[in-house]
Amino acid sequence: MEREPMRIREGYLVKKGSMFNTWKPMWVVLLEDGIEFYKRKADNSPKGMIPLKGSSIHSPCQDFGKRMFVFKLTVAKQQDHFFQAAYLEERDAWVRDIKKTIHCIDGGQRFARKSTRKSIRLPETINLSALYLSMKDPEKGIKELKLEKDKRVFNHCFTGTCVIDWLVSSSSVRNRKEGLLLASSLLSEGYLQPAGDTSKAAAEGLSDTPFLDLSDAYYYFPDSGFFCEGYSSDDDVVLKEEFRGTIVKQGCLLKQGHRRKNWKVRKFVLRDDPAYLHYYDPAGGEEPLGAIHLRGCVVTAVEDMPDTKKCDVDNILFEIITANEIHYYLQAASSTERTEWIKAIQSVARTGK
Repeated sequence: MEREPMRIREGYLVKKGSMFNTWKPMWVVLLEDGIEFYKRKADNSPKGMIPLKGSSIHSPCQDFGKRMFVFKLTVAKQQDHFFQAAYLEERDAWVRDIKKTIHCIDGGQRFARKSTRKSIRLPETINLSALYLSMKDPEKGIKELKLEKDKRVFNHCFTGTCVIDWLVSSSSVRNRKEGLLLASSLLSEGYLQPAGDTSKAAAEGLSDTPFLDLSDAYYYFPDSGFFCEGYSSDDDVVLKEEFRGTIVKQGCLLKQGHRRKNWKVRKFVLRDDPAYLHYYDPAGGEEPLGAIHLRGCVVTAVEDMPDTKKCDVDNILFEIITANEIHYYLQAASSTERTEWIKAIQSVARTGK
C-alpha cells in the first residue's frame, strides 16, 4: 500500500493568482513531494498543487513594492509562484522547510528535522535570521528608542551608528567596514527597515551604500511596533495611541462577521500597553479593518456554535467579549494555536491599559 506523503508544515499564506494580479489567503500544506493549497482549511480537495522536484526558492522577494515577507517559488517549468507570510519569522520558517524539502527530493532522501536541543555548529556564512533574533534580544540586543528629527518623533527605532556599534561590540564583525556590509545585507533581506528620508534615500540607491553608519539615519525592526508622529514628507504614518504597544503575537485566524456570520481569514496583530487586537485583510492594505480593545475583556474557548458545523470547528474556536459586551468569534488552525492565542490575549488584557 502506497504511503501518504508526510505533512511538513501547514498554515495560512497569501498567494498571488497565476492568471490575475490578485492576492488571496489560502490554506497551504507543504508535503514531502509538493505544495497543496486550499481555499479553506476544511476543504477536502486542493485548489492546486505545486510539484517541488527541480524547483528553486527565492527570499526575500521584493518585486511588489510595499508587500513585505514575500517569497518566490520557481518550479522546473520556470513558472513563478508568489506567497506572502504574516510576519518575518513565519516567512523564514516556510522558506527553510521548503528549501530542505527540495534538497531531500533532489537527493532522494526523506525529510527529517534535526533536534534543536544540541548546540548548533556555526555555518561558514553568517546566519542572518539568528543574528536578527540576537539583535532583538530585550537584554543584550539593540535598544529601541524615541528619536526626534525635523519636527517628527520616531518611536521604536534606532540609528545606523547604533547598529554598527552593536555588531562590532558583539563580535559579529571585526570592524565598522564589515559591519556596514553586514547591515546592508540585513536591510536588503528585510530584517531592518529604513525610517525617515535619510535612510530611505540610501536604501533606494541614492548613496554610496544602502545602509548608513550615521547618527541621523534611523532604522527599525519590521515587527517592532514602529510609528512616526508629526509632519511627514514621506510614507511614515502617523499612528493613533492604540498602535503604540509592543507587538506580542501575530498571525492569521478565521473571524466570523457580525452581520452575515460568514468566516473570513484575517491577519491579527496583538499589542500590549495599550492592549489592542487589530485585524487586517491579509491580501493587502496597511490600514486595519477593525480593532478590539482588550482592557477588561473576557476570552474563552468555545466548543460549539449553532450556525457552524461541529466537524469544522472542533477544539479550535474561541470567543472574545469586550468590556462593552461586543462578541468576537475566532477560529485557530489547531487546538494548540487556540490555547496560545487565549493565553496571550488574557495576559495582555490583564497588564495592558
